This record gives sequence, structure tokens and C-alpha cells, in this order.
Amino acid sequence: MLPALIAFLLAVAVALVHVFVPLTSLLPAYTMAAREEGELRVHFLDVGQGDCTLVEFPSGEVLVIDAGDGSFINRSHTVRYLKALAPRKTIMLLTHADADHYGGFEPLLKAFGADTFYLPALGEDTPEYEALLAAVRKSGCKADEMTRYDVIADGSGAYLACLFPRSMEEGEGNETSLVLYLSYEGVGVMLAGDISAAVERRLVGENALMPGIFDSGEYRVRLEETDILKLSHHGSAYSSCEEWLKLLSPAKAVVSAGRGNEFSHPSPEALARAAAAGAEIYRTDELGDIVLHIKKGGYRLSYGT
Repeated sequence: MLPALIAFLLAVAVALVHVFVPLTSLLPAYTMAAREEGELRVHFLDVGQGDCTLVEFPSGEVLVIDAGDGSFINRSHTVRYLKALAPRKTIMLLTHADADHYGGFEPLLKAFGADTFYLPALGEDTPEYEALLAAVRKSGCKADEMTRYDVIADGSGAYLACLFPRSMEEGEGNETSLVLYLSYEGVGVMLAGDISAAVERRLVGENALMPGIFDSGEYRVRLEETDILKLSHHGSAYSSCEEWLKLLSPAKAVVSAGRGNEFSHPSPEALARAAAAGAEIYRTDELGDIVLHIKKGGYRLSYGT
């Protein structure tokens, strides 16, 4: 009788812990090499057919850009990964309201909290998206929106500038996805969200109007100085057009896509266009997590750690 009672009490205790402390919060951190002094790291996480990018600034602050689809394996991965980075401060940013981008934010908010959460102006009328908004409110973090000329700056000199959209009223769905440019020590990283070729061509046209059209005060943005490009929309055939790739001329291109996904991302057409523009391709569906290391004006990519 006593062993049965003990087992029952343990089961109740576990259930209560799960109610008040999310199970993913109890997961151990990954073992990971520490960031070097003065180094900025960008972690392109393997979250299947979704997106999650962690910008680890030299100050120790971490910016979480999208968070995957929220499936148990993916949210466990992002929680354990972020625990390993041990951020001094966490900022979260949702590029647009697609479930494969926002589904994993709720457990991250519960486990880490956030100083600021950047939400898109256009949400999604689903219980899942409402749950995210409720989690943001409950966390007590500052909620804000991001449009062109908004900047997240780090004391190290690194900054993330928004190029698109220009206002919160234009477009819908993927066509309002944030386009972000990260700069540190002369290395440029373009994070193009899920935009289509139409938006890419629009940005190319605007860039041709005048030099520095995307600059925000002291924060300089030059599309032609892009070294690393995260291909738009998981490498969709309807993104990564020739004009965009020719202007950016990236040396490296990263693709976030799931193994054997139903959309056949990344498309052979997009990969061929990126390769023709001179980019070496790195894919999460083939390599797993991919890490960009920037230090002293140089960079390298690693994977499989």
C-alpha cells in the first residue's frame, strides 16, 4: 500500500510541476563552446520547416528572430540552445504571423522572458496566435512594432536595421515580412524573412534611387555589401530572384528548411540562382544548426556542433 501511495504522490507532484513550470523549462542546456571576446554569432537553428535565428551580440544580449513551429522537438531544441547561450538580456522579434515562425515563442517567453517583443502589425485570427499575444502580455515585456528605419543597436557597434515594410499598412501575409540587415565590423548579413520576388524587386528598385536610402541616421545599410544572405521564404522558387541576388552578391547563402518538407523547399531554381550569383549554399535540412562567427572584420560558418 505504501509504495502505491508514494507513486501516486510523485505523480501528483510531477503534474503540479508541469502546471506551474513548463516541462521545456526543466530541460538541460546544450554543451556549447563559449562565444569569444568581441565575437558576434548568428545561430540559424534547425527547426524543421520553419525559422528560428538567434543573434548573439558581443555584449551577451541575444535577439531571437522567429521561433519555429512550436512542435515538442523544436521547442525543446530552442529552449536548450538558448539556455546554452545564457543571454544577459533577451529580445524577441516575429517577422510575420505564420505559425512556422511564431509557434515556438510561448515556451521561450515562459523560460526566459523578454525585454522587448517586436510583433507584426498584421496578426492571425487563430487560437494559437491569440495564445502568443496572451503570453506576451502575461510576460510583462514591452511590446512594439518594427518598420523601416527602426534599429536594434548593441553597445559593441553591431546593429540590426529594418528595411521593410515601410509602414504597417502595406501588403499582407508574407509580403509584410520584415527584412532585416545585420552589420558588425564591416560584415553584412541579410535576413529576408518570407518575402517574394515582388518585394525583392521593389527593394532593388528603391536602392537604385539613391545611395543610402535605407540608412537610419548613423546606422549605414548597403545592400551591395551583403556577405551572408538568408534566402527568402525557405528557398522558395518564387523568391531569390536574379535582380536581388545580383545586387546583394552574397558569398554565402543559408537556407532554413525541413527535411523532406511538403513544399519541396529549397527549390532547385532558387538554389541555382543563388549559386549562379556566386553564393556557397548552407542548408539546415542537410547540416543541422548553422553558426556564423564574426570577429575582427572576418567571418566563418560552422555546423554540426
